[in-house]
Amino acid sequence: MSQNKQKYYRTTITVEVLSDFPYSVLDLSQVDYDIKFGEVSGQISEQCEEITRDEMEQALIKQGSDPDFIFCGE
Repeated sequence: MSQNKQKYYRTTITVEVLSDFPYSVLDLSQVDYDIKFGEVSGQISEQCEEITRDEMEQALIKQGSDPDFIFCGE
């Protein structure tokens, strides 16, 4: 019997925006533009962690994605 060696990862990206007005997010490309060329300051950080197959399945369901999106080949 062959064991599945597939690994799964969750990456969390955090964007902090500092401004002298209430900042509203339209989409990530706009945030990137505003930080680079606009009137706000920003910092991006990320955290990546390996998760189990069950954790991946639950995370996909929580996001509203069908787990078959990842697991269709199994």
